[in-house]
Amino acid sequence: MADFDAVLAAPPCRLGAHFTGAALTELDFLPADTPVSRRLDSRAQALARELDAYWHDPAHVFDLLYVPQGTPFQLRVWRALLQIPPGRPTTYGALARALGTAPRAVGQACAANPLPIIIPCHRVLAANGALGGFMHASSGAPLEVKTWLLAHERAASSVQAACSLSPTLSRKREREQP
Repeated sequence: MADFDAVLAAPPCRLGAHFTGAALTELDFLPADTPVSRRLDSRAQALARELDAYWHDPAHVFDLLYVPQGTPFQLRVWRALLQIPPGRPTTYGALARALGTAPRAVGQACAANPLPIIIPCHRVLAANGALGGFMHASSGAPLEVKTWLLAHERAASSVQAACSLSPTLSRKREREQP
């Protein structure tokens, strides 16, 4: 296993973080039984706070210095991933059309994403709505994490949608009262 600057607990697994200077450069999914770091430096503490905000609200926009390393094409795909709202996944094909490229190329860029969750590659699905791949895997633990992340975001967006309807429903009920 790689040597991480920090290992953090997360609901679906553990996360191994690599930093270069002040910037987060890599976030890896680790087995749930991986020991967490006992002490966190200021960079890892900031990452833990940002992830905690995401676990509580998947619409949270990460306010953290991160520098993903990739080709110009990968960086372009990763920027596009940041525009996909939580709870509203897209497909590899739709993203490819928006970028003027092939779905397979988008899938390869997603698989190479060094900062999953922060750059939300889990929000991209196969054309038939199936999970597709995740982090270079087509089965096993990585897809379980993708499933968990999508369910987490879907549940939160359902609650937000219900809350945004509540005032309308309340006013309607008030008008219907004798």
